[in-house]
Amino acid sequence: MTKFLNKNSCFIGKNVKFGKNVTIYENNHIEGECEIGDNTTLLPNNFISNSKIGENCTLHTSVVEDCEIGNNSKVGPYARLRPHSIIKNNCKIGNFVEIKNSAIGNGTKISHLAYVGDAIIGEDCNIGCGVIFANYDGKNKSQTTVGDHVFIGSNSNLIAPVKIENDSYICAGTTVTENVNVEDFVIGRVRQESKPGRAKKYWKKEK
Repeated sequence: MTKFLNKNSCFIGKNVKFGKNVTIYENNHIEGECEIGDNTTLLPNNFISNSKIGENCTLHTSVVEDCEIGNNSKVGPYARLRPHSIIKNNCKIGNFVEIKNSAIGNGTKISHLAYVGDAIIGEDCNIGCGVIFANYDGKNKSQTTVGDHVFIGSNSNLIAPVKIENDSYICAGTTVTENVNVEDFVIGRVRQESKPGRAKKYWKKEK
């Protein structure tokens, strides 16, 4: 049985199929060929089109178009899953994350403020805040491949085409332009320089 908290506020297309014990909050729009799995909860304000969502998932204030989401995954709030993306089981796609034409492996977490385009990401990876998969060079779109159990630190840029192998670690603020081997530790940022007392002249200008 599907439980609607406010059915009058929702649009449900005629080709939408629901599993058992699905809970739907207000202001959900579901259209096209969609399947919503058992025990899944759609919190308010989702737009879902031509997508399959697995069991025990939670979606909140997100856009999901022509995608597939596995079991026990959480999406949102304010996530966007663009066409031809596959999110496997036990994943987290957090707030202000955009996924385009990518496959995300089991247990991988992309928690906030990231763009993943034209990528294949393995299992149990952590993609930090502000990570950008730079898939377009102005003429061509290229793919990034990330192995299993990879950590990619906040504000890193992955310049496609590039391959990052299993168990590697990308430090925050790194721009990756070359392939990364198994268990590599990668850091690519300018070393900080401090100029003692120099800030005074900048504050004086403001005054």
